[in-house]
Amino acid sequence: MEDTFFPTSQAYPHVRIVMGMVVGLGIARLLGGVARIIQHPGQVPLYPVHLAWVASVLLMLVHYWWWEFGLFTVPRWTFEVYLFVLAYAVLLFLLSTLLFPDSMHDYDGYESFFISRRRWFFGLMATTYVFDVVDTLIKGRVHLDHFGVEYLIRIPVFLVLCVVAALTANRRFHAVFVTFTLVYQVSWILRLFDTLD
Repeated sequence: MEDTFFPTSQAYPHVRIVMGMVVGLGIARLLGGVARIIQHPGQVPLYPVHLAWVASVLLMLVHYWWWEFGLFTVPRWTFEVYLFVLAYAVLLFLLSTLLFPDSMHDYDGYESFFISRRRWFFGLMATTYVFDVVDTLIKGRVHLDHFGVEYLIRIPVFLVLCVVAALTANRRFHAVFVTFTLVYQVSWILRLFDTLD
C-alpha cells in the first residue's frame, strides 16, 4: 500500500463516525443503567458516590465527543493516530461498563460493587488523563497553549487523586473526590468553551 496517511479532509469525517459509535455505546450503557434504576428503584441498593461517578463519566463522554472536534486540525492522519483516538474512546466506554455491570448478583448493592472494582475504575480513569495529554499534543502546540498553565497542573493532580482512590476504600475520600471532579468538570467546560457568552 503506497498511501500511509490521508489528508484531514478525507480522514477526519471517517474517524469521527467510528469514534461516535464507541462513544454512543458508552452513553447507551450509562443511560441504560440509569433507566434500570428508575424502573426498579428498590431492586439494588443505591450508592450516591456511584451515581455521581455515573454523571461524571457521562459528562466525560459528551465532553470527549465535543472536544474531539479539534481533531480537524490534525495535519496528517496515520493509522497510529487513528488507533490512538479510537483507543481513547474505548477507554471511556470501559469506564461506563465498570459503573453498570451485566449482573449485580455477586454484590449487595452498588456500594460494594463500586468499592470492589475501584482499582479497575480509577486505573482506567488515570489512563484517560495520560491519553488526554497525548491527544492534546497531537492537536498541536496552539491547542496546548490554549489551555494555559492550569492544564499542566490539572493532569498530575487528577493522576495522583486516581491513584489514591484506587488504593483506598475510604468512603469520605471517594465522596469528596467525585464532588470535586464534578464541580471542576463543569467549571472547566464552561470556561474552556465559553458556553455562557
